[in-house]
Amino acid sequence: MRKLNQALSDGFARLGTPFSEPYQLQSVESPQLRLINRSLAEKLQIDSDDKQLIPLLAGNLKPDNSLTVATAYAGHQFGQFVPRLGDGRACLLGEIQDCEGVWQDIQLKGSGVTSFARRGDGRSALGPALREYLISEAMHALGVPTTRSLAVVSTGEMVARETQQPGGIVTRVAESHIRVGSFQFFDFNNDIAGLKVLADYAIQRHDPDLKSSNKPYLSFLERVTQRQASLVAKWLQIGFVHGVMNTDNCAVSGQTIDYGPCAFIDRYDANAVFSSIDFQGRYSFWNQPKLALWNLTRLAESLLPLIAEEVDDEVAKVNELLETYEAIFSSAYLDGMRNKLGLVKKQKGDLALVTNLLELMEKNRVDYTQFFRMLPERLDDSSADAFSDWVSLWKSRIATEDHDISKAIDIMNSVNPVYIPRNHIVEQALELAVNHDDYELIHELLEVLKYPFKQQDGKNYFGSPPEYENTDYQTFCGT
Repeated sequence: MRKLNQALSDGFARLGTPFSEPYQLQSVESPQLRLINRSLAEKLQIDSDDKQLIPLLAGNLKPDNSLTVATAYAGHQFGQFVPRLGDGRACLLGEIQDCEGVWQDIQLKGSGVTSFARRGDGRSALGPALREYLISEAMHALGVPTTRSLAVVSTGEMVARETQQPGGIVTRVAESHIRVGSFQFFDFNNDIAGLKVLADYAIQRHDPDLKSSNKPYLSFLERVTQRQASLVAKWLQIGFVHGVMNTDNCAVSGQTIDYGPCAFIDRYDANAVFSSIDFQGRYSFWNQPKLALWNLTRLAESLLPLIAEEVDDEVAKVNELLETYEAIFSSAYLDGMRNKLGLVKKQKGDLALVTNLLELMEKNRVDYTQFFRMLPERLDDSSADAFSDWVSLWKSRIATEDHDISKAIDIMNSVNPVYIPRNHIVEQALELAVNHDDYELIHELLEVLKYPFKQQDGKNYFGSPPEYENTDYQTFCGT
């Protein structure tokens, strides 16, 4: 195993300005390791017991062989374009190859003021740092492409928010931190040379096979489109609401990035909004597929100068490509929903079957996660209720499959989780950790969420919806 501070490379940092700005690490008073992801450390082939790890992840120790930088990007935030955003409170320590040969960014989030800070203090409260760790690791276990969390360090310092709160730093691991907004930054500044350098770097990082293509930039847009369509389909299948799908939070890697105001729906609600600043419901649950396409359209606009060098009538070609998004998303979504119902074969009436079920779930205010997990029980249940007619149609549809009932149940149990990060349990765990220095519930929750599809003895609490429905639940962009 390697020491992280000696194993980091700085490929992105060497691109220089304006891709990033140099960042001088800012030490904290008394860092303490609060969470460490030993399985991820093993994947990164680094020593999680290294005594230098805590000071490195607190910003108190500089990497031996890597330049620390804050990356530059622009972004549409709730539809409003901001030409210069960048990492205001995060720094890229460098990159490291994992055990599969994939390059991973190591980023400190909440590490201090950068040149992009926009009058902020550059710090994060401990609660949001812990929250990102919890949710990102849960998403990974649920099979959703996501950035991950290596560690959370408390800083021993207070940060001023609505109240004085303990500070924390989360170490985020990502296949890259290149966003749609990264390309917008260069397009806005009409820096075509910089745009090409960034695109070539992103292709090398995520789609190296495209380097030999005669249309690498158009093909890159196609890959990103496919990845985003698949990603958002997975969000909907598990009831996840990202909450802040700005273009600066849309990673070209296809990973879920930034876990500020995210949440999971309890009762099914197509219009669910949790973010305290999403006043218009722009990023509501069922708006997410549409907003992903909106973000991809902004990426396409930014890449047009490069695509114009590859094809004639580049606007028509790009529009033609973007028009494939809906079919890709619909196919990925419906395939996933079929599996949630124990189905494999594609049949014409499947979309109506799913749509009718969701309408019934919304009308009857049933819990999304629990309903699907308990659905196999309806196969032998003849009791009458609001779902009886639908269940009859579903049973008839299962009968057309090539597998028997036991196989259908196996399929359902492999994709319908018992456990998700229930909002009320997450909040309880964070309150105990931040205000009482009690991490027992966080550790127990993390252990349960490692195996979301397996019924675990004595863990019914973690699979249950809240006892009382909280229609006023809100989340915040805390980190």
